[in-house]
Amino acid sequence: MTAPFGWLQIVRLGLVQTALGAVVLLTTSTLNRVMVVELALPALAPGGLVALHYAVQMLRPRWGFGSDRSGRRTPWIIGGMVVLAAGGVSAALATALMAWSVPAGIGLAAVAFVMIGVGVGACGTNLLVLLAENVGEGRRAAAATLVWVMMIAGFVITGAAAGRALDPFSWERLVAVSAAVSLLACLVAVVAVSGLEPSIKARPRPRTGETPFRQALASVWRDREARRFTLFVLASMLAYSMQDLVLEPFAGLVFGMTPGQTTSLSGLQNAGTLAGMASVALLSRAFGEEQGGLLKRWIVFGCLASAAALGCVALSGLLGAPAAIRPAVLMLGIGNGAFAAAAIGSMMGLAGKGDPATRGVRMGVWGAAQAIGFGFGGLVGAGAADVARIAFGSAPPGYASVFLVEAALFVGCAVFALRLGARPATRDLSARGAEPALTSL
Repeated sequence: MTAPFGWLQIVRLGLVQTALGAVVLLTTSTLNRVMVVELALPALAPGGLVALHYAVQMLRPRWGFGSDRSGRRTPWIIGGMVVLAAGGVSAALATALMAWSVPAGIGLAAVAFVMIGVGVGACGTNLLVLLAENVGEGRRAAAATLVWVMMIAGFVITGAAAGRALDPFSWERLVAVSAAVSLLACLVAVVAVSGLEPSIKARPRPRTGETPFRQALASVWRDREARRFTLFVLASMLAYSMQDLVLEPFAGLVFGMTPGQTTSLSGLQNAGTLAGMASVALLSRAFGEEQGGLLKRWIVFGCLASAAALGCVALSGLLGAPAAIRPAVLMLGIGNGAFAAAAIGSMMGLAGKGDPATRGVRMGVWGAAQAIGFGFGGLVGAGAADVARIAFGSAPPGYASVFLVEAALFVGCAVFALRLGARPATRDLSARGAEPALTSL
């Protein structure tokens, strides 16, 4: 047995998440805004592409199962990051191509977003498995929060740097910035994870050849606590993601912001998310946080704060108050961060249960629930924005209706969160020969 990871090793894993977040920000936020505003495409176009990359991530349990069988996580992490970086560059090229031929650009973008989904799923799932396997039990929640915060830091840094680099906007500049970010992110991830995972000889890992994939996947539904938490992840990610493809086009169309300004606005939201997560982690440590108690209250607080912030965003558009949009977006980020940090803490407590031989599958199940919620939420938000703008005849009330629906969903998630952990967890199914299929965000 090898010693558990220390904070230096955990930070190295966090750098991989930082790199992953940098590529994802440009592909799901900046390119979305360019398609809607500069290319005048319906919001459903980028919404469908982003939904496609989330749909591919439904295969996360299978990628986790593959690394369970191989006994190594690092090849899956590096391979996923390389595919993600290639997809990021291809997506920027596809967006530029749409200026000359929309059908050709959409076709290339579909391939690019499939690559992005494969890369995010393979890299992200196995990174979290590596984290859960090599971090001591008492440190898992704090370690998971740190890694997630570092991913948000990737959003913030990329949003600020790319926002400046994209102005004045041109198609050549868009491709160049995307290529530079993707290449740098890939290099950082490869260097950070290389040599980090203990060798198989140093730390033998049980093989899963005897356990069919379907059996491992289905067993999660025989664990009531895990099943309810999976449903909560699905519902909360739906609420969390509805504004992803709406906020930047809203700011561009309603307030006349440039691509650089709206990218910086997304960076501000992610800065708020970073602050919210860090606050929860620090306060939870100070007050001796335990799973299911204060963590659950933090989840409820984050959901309600997010709902209030979305109401303020909607009012800023209806009242034509551009000065209100930035503090409202910052507040939204703080609420999102508080909810996400508390959810990660609860999740890592559950992820440590069950047969170690099926950790990859368990991580993949919650990752798939997250992907479904994110993908469906982004698609619903984008489609609803298009329909509402036509129905109301103008952008401000159309976008406001979407933000208010999202706020109502967050309120519903807060009520749902109050029921989490209401009953004791079911007995470990692996004792009966069936591995529980829990996973991770």
